[in-house]
Amino acid sequence: MSDLRLPSTDHTTRPWRIHEIAGDFRLEDLWMLPTPGGPHDLQHLVEQMANGKDGPDGGNPVGRFLFAVRWKLGALLGWDKPDSGVGGRVETLRDRLPDDLRDGTRGPDLTSAPFTSVFQTHDEWAAEYANKTMHGVMHIGWVADGKGGYHGQMAVLVKPNGRLGSLYMLGIKPFRYLGVYPALMRSIGREWRENAARRTAP
Repeated sequence: MSDLRLPSTDHTTRPWRIHEIAGDFRLEDLWMLPTPGGPHDLQHLVEQMANGKDGPDGGNPVGRFLFAVRWKLGALLGWDKPDSGVGGRVETLRDRLPDDLRDGTRGPDLTSAPFTSVFQTHDEWAAEYANKTMHGVMHIGWVADGKGGYHGQMAVLVKPNGRLGSLYMLGIKPFRYLGVYPALMRSIGREWRENAARRTAP
């Protein structure tokens, strides 16, 4: 899966609208998604990410175990209490949107993870999540591949909450790369192929 990781400049040098509202967030991860398509296929990817059958663990037993441990630990330490999230500890990024984005398509919330949509355009979609440790954004961009096609790329932006947040992000980094992202990339690619086959079936 290392060939799907992208240099940070593939996100930072693009004229994404997310840059206008998340300048105080840092780019944590950037991945090319195995979702080949045409210029107008972002909506299909957004629907898949929002309602996908596998969820953020990629349907993988290791990923499922890691998420279960994370949620249990969060419950014990009070990381995920409602007042620690968006609208509680932090304000929603929707409050920062310029008028055209606020009046435009908001996009769907995720059904399998506690992310709420911030905005959606023809080529990008952003959803946010916050707890006691951090405020994070999942940004999905739809980009040309230079060969006549298009694909998605996923950026993870974070704003750690002080020392606790910095230690948390450092502590989970090995698990993200070893147990979560590989399964998630496989899951996204598999579901994309299945959905694309249904869309093109006679």
